[in-house]
Amino acid sequence: MQLYNTLSAEERAKLIDEAGKQRLTLSFYAYARINNPKQFRDDLFLAWEPLEVLGRIYVAHEGINAQLSLPADHFYTFRDTLEAYDFMQGIRLNVAVEQDDYSFLKLTIKVRDKIVADGLNDDTFDVTNKGIHLKAAEFNKMLEDPNTIVVDMRNHYESEIGHFVGAIKPDVDTFRESLPIIEDQLSDAKSGKNFLMYCTGGIRCEKASAYFKHKGFENVYQLEGGIIEYARQVKAEGLESKFIGKNFVFDHRLGERITDDIVSECHQCGKPCDNHTNCANEACHLLFIQCDDCKSTMENCCSTACVDVIHLPEEQQKALRRGTMNGNMIFKKGKSDVLTYKNHAHGVVGKAVESKVESRKSKEKIQKTLIGKGIHFFPKASIGQFLIEKDELKTGDQILIKGPTTGEQILTVNDMFVNDAPATSAATGDLVSIKLDFRIRLSDKLYRINP
Repeated sequence: MQLYNTLSAEERAKLIDEAGKQRLTLSFYAYARINNPKQFRDDLFLAWEPLEVLGRIYVAHEGINAQLSLPADHFYTFRDTLEAYDFMQGIRLNVAVEQDDYSFLKLTIKVRDKIVADGLNDDTFDVTNKGIHLKAAEFNKMLEDPNTIVVDMRNHYESEIGHFVGAIKPDVDTFRESLPIIEDQLSDAKSGKNFLMYCTGGIRCEKASAYFKHKGFENVYQLEGGIIEYARQVKAEGLESKFIGKNFVFDHRLGERITDDIVSECHQCGKPCDNHTNCANEACHLLFIQCDDCKSTMENCCSTACVDVIHLPEEQQKALRRGTMNGNMIFKKGKSDVLTYKNHAHGVVGKAVESKVESRKSKEKIQKTLIGKGIHFFPKASIGQFLIEKDELKTGDQILIKGPTTGEQILTVNDMFVNDAPATSAATGDLVSIKLDFRIRLSDKLYRINP
């Protein structure tokens, strides 16, 4: 009996294309007492796999937390599978603001100790004594009250691209980190203040509101259904959106736009940008914000070191990944030291990167032909080696060597070695070695400048 995903992401994407069905992306959660999470998990997989449900679902003794997608025409059958359980009858399903047929490409259902890693001992307080739920209109009204404090219960990489105006946004990597920090910072506001909290879909606030009430906060409120449901109600009721920017989501999209405001910056050059990406080097996969210019210049990588790696043969890349536990690096979530603008002197570094991009644009006016790429650099001899991938190269030709670290270097070829022997010309497939006064990288491209 199959109880796990057997298709790769590429194979699943192909099947989605062939099916030609519109898919819905949605999320839901429910706190409940589940005696046998493993059996519950297996039952869900057997019920959902035939319905082409894809997503990331966590189950535990305390309930279920799900983000998933499914064909729209299977929606009501899927809902029936939830209604079969008493604790999920009438459950609210948060349908995504923006739809993408490829938001999830695998069905993963995992048994966890908790459906949200909150670090709390639930036996020490009443988890059912939650805050008051507010709908969008009520939330907006309370935001206007000067006695209101609103807190973003999400992590820094989520609030960075979108948040409620005036919200306190803890600079934390995980939900569990935020709880003691918020309690400490707001210790003087336990009474006489309206304590509003919000998160993506509401699940973090369910536990947090009970925790803060236990800690002595008197007037605790939470946004019903989180940002996802808030955006739906704002649109349906014609309300003003007090949330600006994007809502970060934990699927292939990495975000769905709520308003046109861009409230964050590219982590590499500082330009206004709110597009999250993962580093193209699979051994890194760092999550960070990258604008289109830097995406092109850095080839979707977070650093020049990663650019070098993605140009290695696939077997060498796999060897570098083998045995590497890179989870901590991935989940730095935009705090890695390699992100120039994000973590260094914004003014100086940002301008340097920007001028480099502008220089690249101006030099693209030069008529040139791409003929090869960097293969190796021999430091002691200061020699760069290139593979000629098409066309030819001759002594006397003017060339442009271009790369993220190298920049743009123009020179004339006076002498060269072709396949380790002195020569005056090279053709497709030849290895060309040229003496240089600078270091080249594997990411460098070789152009012949046309007369």
